[in-house]
Amino acid sequence: MAQALSKQQLKEIPVLPYEKVRDYLETGHLFFSSGSYTFSGAIQRLTKSVWSHVAIVYKDERLGRVLVLEAEPYVGIRMIPLSNYLRNYKGKNRPYKGQVVIARLNNKIGEEQLNKAISFGLDQLTRPYDNWEIIRIMMRILFRKGKRERNKSYICSELVRDAFAKSGILFKMNDTYISPQEIWKDERVELKYRLL
Repeated sequence: MAQALSKQQLKEIPVLPYEKVRDYLETGHLFFSSGSYTFSGAIQRLTKSVWSHVAIVYKDERLGRVLVLEAEPYVGIRMIPLSNYLRNYKGKNRPYKGQVVIARLNNKIGEEQLNKAISFGLDQLTRPYDNWEIIRIMMRILFRKGKRERNKSYICSELVRDAFAKSGILFKMNDTYISPQEIWKDERVELKYRLL
């Protein structure tokens, strides 16, 4: 299990230059971020966690690209270069405002299993982000009522959960939802690098 972290502890982890770790990144690594944006803060407070986002790393060896497969608010399911988070977030010529780490599952996933997870994620490209799910989760947390809704939209942690479920790896949910924190707390997740 990746250790529980406070925002201060996260900030104390040394940042490694992307160029030094890029070659060691692998498809299936997990991307976690702890944003300093209003929406990020709401997720962190709601889930009592330092994390506001989770995604899957996809490395295309033939093209020499490292991408992030993610569900992004107001955008939907997409793939973007990891370097965009580090240098040109949202096309503004500056890095993501917050911390970014890469983690891995410490049990080896076979290539065929991993391909199933990534293929599932790729099949979801352009599906909408489930903007209302955050509100539904908040209501379930506050009032301890409700059930998880099955629809064709995703939040970030649902995409990661469903992709890895296709490879036979299941992440435990917290009552009726899954957040980046539930994935981080999984005993198989291990911190590798802090990039921001």
